Amino acid sequence: MKRVFITGASSGIGAALAQYYAQQGAALGLVARRQPVLEQLLASLPHPERHRLYALDVNDHAALSAAAADFIAAGNGVDVVIASAGISQGTLTEHAEDQEVFGQVFATNVLATVATFTPFIANMKRQAREGQRDLRLVGVGSVAGIRGLPGAGAYSGSKAAVISYCESLRVELRASGIKVVTIVPGYIDTPMTQVNDYPMPFLMPAECFAAKTGAAVARGSSYQVIPWQMGVVAKLLRLLPNWLYDLVFSKAPHKARKGSD
Repeated sequence: MKRVFITGASSGIGAALAQYYAQQGAALGLVARRQPVLEQLLASLPHPERHRLYALDVNDHAALSAAAADFIAAGNGVDVVIASAGISQGTLTEHAEDQEVFGQVFATNVLATVATFTPFIANMKRQAREGQRDLRLVGVGSVAGIRGLPGAGAYSGSKAAVISYCESLRVELRASGIKVVTIVPGYIDTPMTQVNDYPMPFLMPAECFAAKTGAAVARGSSYQVIPWQMGVVAKLLRLLPNWLYDLVFSKAPHKARKGSD
């Protein structure tokens, strides 16, 4: 039985991953801020008695570490840790009030990813030394982190940081028996994207995304863009010279700022 710890489990990508792994027979540790929503999710999962709920804010690193310790003790280890908690908000650097939003986005998307992984690594190394295989740390980036998008400096910057951080961690842990998997979603049909009022090419249902993510995690893929079409787009974006990228994307729509219409 796989032991899978997931942050951001109450909705969107996290909830879809919880459903996927529960259907695969895993024992889950589910982290989100809202206890009632976690309980609703639990009631919808097969074998609810296998799963543990942790109602906490991922920015409370002490509470997150305590949850990790409890989950390890309950299952005598962990197999997969998925840091999927994340927020998105439009930002413009010219507005001083957006500095607070930048801090919130980076804290939740980047620092909480680090805080999610940290309390598991020592125990996972021990598990690897004892011969356990298929140990995974999974970070969730975004195609928005490939190149900076206008009006999304906080979100693009944070997801670029997640991608680079996971790459650093992957190299650090290469000889440990723990594989670090970076998942890079395109547009996934979740509450986060449902508020967007602009076209979202290759929009994928969350359930389909979760299944493809599960397969990539099982393979131990180092880096996987989902859906694959957005992987092609990401490669093309990397190739565009700055002058052409700036010309095209300076006209791109902006995500709404906090408190804006």
